Amino acid sequence: MRQLVSPHQNARPAGLDIELIVLHAISLPDGEFDMQYVEDLFMGRLDCDACPEFSELKGLAVSAHFVVDRKGEMTQFVGCEDRAWHAGVSQWQGRSQCNDFAIGIEIIGDERQPFTAAQYRETARLCRYLMRRYPLIRRENIVGHQDIAPGRKWDPGRQWDWHHFNRSLSHIRHDQLEVL
Repeated sequence: MRQLVSPHQNARPAGLDIELIVLHAISLPDGEFDMQYVEDLFMGRLDCDACPEFSELKGLAVSAHFVVDRKGEMTQFVGCEDRAWHAGVSQWQGRSQCNDFAIGIEIIGDERQPFTAAQYRETARLCRYLMRRYPLIRRENIVGHQDIAPGRKWDPGRQWDWHHFNRSLSHIRHDQLEVL
């Protein structure tokens, strides 16, 4: 797994356990699946003049713990013990500020194109690894951004096949986790 250190992170509040995984979808610009602009955004170096659509991103400080590209290759931007800035205004089971107790996984995609088999496989593998590392994360604690910010966020959206993902998650063997 490739690792970059995003400046858009900080320490989690003391005493909080990691118990949630939030799945997101991202494409920059909309409908394009090149990793470079996403990397630039999370690293704080996106040229907002490169595309008219980027003007609304000027000054935005966001990150995720992981990004899974279309080939299933992963990049880690924030260590799991640190707080990535992915959820924004959010609430899950009556608790606000999900960044405090969640791990964010961005999946390169949008609402129009199906996600790839490699993305389902590698996202499931990463989630299974995180479930093993953080025992409070159970299957029902893997949610979409739309679940913690309804009406504000759509992702991972209607193209994300939760049934396919759950099947992939159930087929991950422990020996497949050692290479993460």
